[in-house]
This record gives sequence, C-alpha cells and structure tokens, in this order.
Amino acid sequence: MKKLYYPAIFQVEEEGGYSVFFPDIEGCNTQGETVEEAYDMAFDALSLTLSYLHDNKLDIPEPSRPQDVRLSTNQYVVIIQFDMQEYLRKHQSKAVKKTLSIPSWLNEVAMEQNINFSQVLQEALLNKINIH
Repeated sequence: MKKLYYPAIFQVEEEGGYSVFFPDIEGCNTQGETVEEAYDMAFDALSLTLSYLHDNKLDIPEPSRPQDVRLSTNQYVVIIQFDMQEYLRKHQSKAVKKTLSIPSWLNEVAMEQNINFSQVLQEALLNKINIH
C-alpha cells in the first residue's frame, strides 16, 4: 500500500483549541488544545481508523484533493500523511512462526557458525521487499 495523504479540516474553536475531522472518513474526528497537539491527535485518529479498516478487510476511502474540500469560517485544510507499511512495522511486530526447508548441508554449516536463522530470514525478506 502506498503512502496516503488525507485532507484534515482544522477548525479554530471560539473557546480555544482545535477540532479536527476528515471529510473522507466518517467518524474520524479529534481535537487538540494547540495546533501541534491537534496535528498529533489527527495523525493518531487517522492511523487507528485506517489500520482498523485494513485489519478488517474493509474499503479504505480515497483521499479528496485538498482544493475540493469545502471550508467554513475558522477552518483550514492540513494534509496528514499515512504510510500503512510503516505503521504496521511499528505497531504490529508480533512474531509468527514459519516452517521452512533448506538443504541439510546448509543447515549444518550455518549451525556451526552460530547463525540466527530468524534474523537472516528477516533481513533477507526486508531486502527482497526493498525495505531497509
């Protein structure tokens, strides 16, 4: 999955702080006292929502173009970037057991050299899928 860039509508509240919602994702809303906090909360809300949709094999909505987002008074658009692979790498690192077969001679040589098979496989897979 490629990186996604969702427009978030930041609304300056009269009593202070910011409300944030995503016009493309119903129910994905948050808020923050400062613009920095609102941005962090918006990233978290988007990440949790999109990872939930992904995990449950639900459709992930296409992001709107920022210029197509309609704004009211005291609102502005902020683009929030989401990278599913990066998010999953950070938050879903539970180990899974895999069974594999290699030639016996290779197994013997690797064991003599105290090679960690799991580490080698992880490094090879990361290299193969071009993640470093």
